[in-house]
Amino acid sequence: MKPEVKNYNPIARAVHWLSAVVVIGMFGVGLWMVDLSYYSEWYRTAPHWHKSIGILLAILTVFRIVWKHVTPSPKIEGQPYEVTGAKIAHILMYLLLVALFVSGYLISTEDGRGIDVFTWFTVPGAGAFFEGQADLAGEIHFYVAWALILIAAAHALAALKHHFINKDNTLRKMIGASK
Repeated sequence: MKPEVKNYNPIARAVHWLSAVVVIGMFGVGLWMVDLSYYSEWYRTAPHWHKSIGILLAILTVFRIVWKHVTPSPKIEGQPYEVTGAKIAHILMYLLLVALFVSGYLISTEDGRGIDVFTWFTVPGAGAFFEGQADLAGEIHFYVAWALILIAAAHALAALKHHFINKDNTLRKMIGASK
């Protein structure tokens, strides 16, 4: 019989917190950069960084999903409805991330050009699959980003509720300090 896992492993914790910081940062930068004028010094730089970091986050997310399935995780604490809600929220966050990655790719590669990830490598562009691809993908990208931020906020609030009201190990497991 295997001993019960009390904390998420260090790699899972690092990837979780890095992903959280990147998602929040990318959301803020995304909102900011759509209002840049053509004459702004950031007009070309901000989208390049946004795309590059988005591709790296996509790679990290694939790693995270694989890592989650090959390493043991602690049990989710709470009432049955809380456990179900947590599982649904996690699945939704992953699905929304995938939708963000796909829509971002469709926006950026409609013209057939690849996405240069800093100066490290280029993700090939596939071109337009349908009329108005960048515009429709842009709308989807915007609303999916808002949905992800709202679910992530609910996720954070639930963790704080478990920590301060329930006084259980939910948050401690993600910082490696479970009792």
